[in-house]
Amino acid sequence: MPSLSRRQLVHAFSGAAALAALSRSGQAADYPSRPIRLVIPYGAGGSGDQIGRPWVDKMSSLLGPTFVEYIGGAGGAIGTAAVAREEPDGYSLLLGNGSTQVIIPLTSANPGYAVGDFRAVYRLINSALVFAVHPSVPAADLRELIAHAKANPGKLSYGTPGIATGNHLVGESFKQQAGSLDIVHIPYRGIAQATNDLVSGQISLVIAVMSVQLQQLAHAGKVRLLAVTTERRLSGAPAIPTAVESGMPDLRYEGWFGIFAPKDTGDAIIDRIAQATRLAMADPELQASYRAQGMEPDNDSSPDKFQRIVEATSASLAPLIKSIGLGNL
Repeated sequence: MPSLSRRQLVHAFSGAAALAALSRSGQAADYPSRPIRLVIPYGAGGSGDQIGRPWVDKMSSLLGPTFVEYIGGAGGAIGTAAVAREEPDGYSLLLGNGSTQVIIPLTSANPGYAVGDFRAVYRLINSALVFAVHPSVPAADLRELIAHAKANPGKLSYGTPGIATGNHLVGESFKQQAGSLDIVHIPYRGIAQATNDLVSGQISLVIAVMSVQLQQLAHAGKVRLLAVTTERRLSGAPAIPTAVESGMPDLRYEGWFGIFAPKDTGDAIIDRIAQATRLAMADPELQASYRAQGMEPDNDSSPDKFQRIVEATSASLAPLIKSIGLGNL
């Protein structure tokens, strides 16, 4: 029998210990006894797939059968509200983000759910939004985009996954900071359709979560990536400048995606899912796959840490939402 290195032994024992901890989760000892559903509140083919599906694959091997269901519409509010109404038994979970968990409840009079309707379980990734334009738009950076928009008021349009999403918030903030640009917002049910319309020239610009698909389209010359909204350049896409570098020091937005459960889900089940997710996120291959898409994986999250992130996001975005008039949509 081949011998194992010390590093392999440590990894093996760590994994065994984590799995053993899962089986000691008190009232969750028999969880799960049937398939787990992860609701992605957007259409298929977008960033939700690239983030949620790897998690589903890992959970299928760690916890048991796990599958994805897409419930898109209203910028993610429809799918999010659907999970809020489910039984708090750990079998219906949500892939949520800053838009679904913070922005929509702050901006919509009746989204179908409230901020307190969910428990944070684990943050999977931190992400950037990227400004992507059609090649026909004569702009190589945000400065040139602003100049072109000012010279052509009302002729440019930008697509997002919907009204009151983080993408929409960044778009309106960009317009405001650039001097009240006249660029038309086109909301979609998901970013995949918006991206298709961008490639075909139906719209001028999309503001989307950085993804492998967008990078591939850029390499093929079908779109042009102008800037990302993180404070620093992405390790997975270092050639793309930040909005800060492009002369917009206040245009910063770091998004996140993570796992949420209905609010009355028990501690033992929440901990069991979080422990399994922590074990999955320690996989170097999973980390590399996220980084290749321009996302930063979080292998040190927890329910408490993630909840504090959600609360901090709410505190920082509330005044911005008020300043650009997105409240009570």
